[in-house]
Amino acid sequence: MTPRQWAVTALVVLLAALAAFAAAKVPWHRAPAPRADQLDALGRLDAGKVARARQFHAELRPGRYLAMLLGLAAALVLGLTPLGARLVELTGDHWLVRAVLGGLLVVVVTELLTLPIAIWRHTVVVRYGISTQSWGGWAGDMLKSYAVGAVLGGVVLAGFFTVTHFAPRWWWAFGAAGVAGLVVLLSFVLPVLVEPIFNKFTPMPEGPLRTELLELAERDGVPVRDVLVADASRRTRAVNAYVSGLGPTRRIVVYDTMLTEATPDEVVSVAAHELGHAKDNDVLTGTIIGALGAAAAVIALYLAGSWGGLLRLAGVDSIGDPRAIGLLLALSTVAGLIAGPAQAFVSRRVEARADAHAMDLTGDPETFEAMQRRLGTVNLADPDPPHWEHAMFASHPSTVQRMAAARAYARAAR
Repeated sequence: MTPRQWAVTALVVLLAALAAFAAAKVPWHRAPAPRADQLDALGRLDAGKVARARQFHAELRPGRYLAMLLGLAAALVLGLTPLGARLVELTGDHWLVRAVLGGLLVVVVTELLTLPIAIWRHTVVVRYGISTQSWGGWAGDMLKSYAVGAVLGGVVLAGFFTVTHFAPRWWWAFGAAGVAGLVVLLSFVLPVLVEPIFNKFTPMPEGPLRTELLELAERDGVPVRDVLVADASRRTRAVNAYVSGLGPTRRIVVYDTMLTEATPDEVVSVAAHELGHAKDNDVLTGTIIGALGAAAAVIALYLAGSWGGLLRLAGVDSIGDPRAIGLLLALSTVAGLIAGPAQAFVSRRVEARADAHAMDLTGDPETFEAMQRRLGTVNLADPDPPHWEHAMFASHPSTVQRMAAARAYARAAR
């Protein structure tokens, strides 16, 4: 078989493996609680706070969609015209320099287009009291984010175009294996190397809450390395907790804002939800799905890159040429927009399972409901967002869906 035929075969096998794995591991059957229960939960929320949350999201919404449109337009212009190739050419003649610096230049151009919207968004979240950051702190975090993205992006670009340079016919096979391995590696190292760049983590002081959280994890059969407190208050008033890492890097992380805003029982309820992700190996499942999906995406790029029409539009001869970085960006952007709603749907099902796990573990649906009410109120979440928007973008069930699920659980328990 030719390399293209092998690539088609490999893509079919990867997609079949991805579908089979997702079918086995994703809780597809977890539908939201009945709508009547959701409306009853909505009616019990403070009307003024609901109105304020909806106004907050109404002010953010135009900027969010404008940023999406600008990002898509920039990617299409840079990828489907010779402009992207010309930008890459500005960085020199050496293929590796073009691959790294040219790729970063293309990304910087798209980021600069949406930077004014990010600045405007910060003014809104500050005005509503969600952000506690000064402009200096906000700019510092943005620069850190760009730096981390540049390092990771530079490594990926250098690796990708090194393979295309030295194995022009079979780069798709080496690239698919490499990107799958990178996804797995990052799942282990990101919590240890990247999270401390943005937050300071300190061990939770000895006391009843720390003891209860560790005992909760032990009772759940989920080994954790430590219980840490993140200094989230330096940038936000939002409350949260999570379990991050795999194996030896796993730890429970609690925002310091949660320790001041929530009761100890509510902190335990959120931690039980996060332990549910660890119990069901959701991080590992997501890592495997991500690795299979990334490998399939590399092969799909190889196959799409053989279309002469696309190459002519981009002004390049091969998608393995660093001058085709704009075309790669355009294809990746479109694929991300198409896949986004499916990823959000899967995430909502996984989060609903973790909610049920929290109530099973604590046996306290009332506290779970109270915690969801607090999370929604403090974080200014729209408790019942427009259905289409929720379906397209939401990674978690809505506040009223989670409150209604708690009530349904309590009824079943009684």
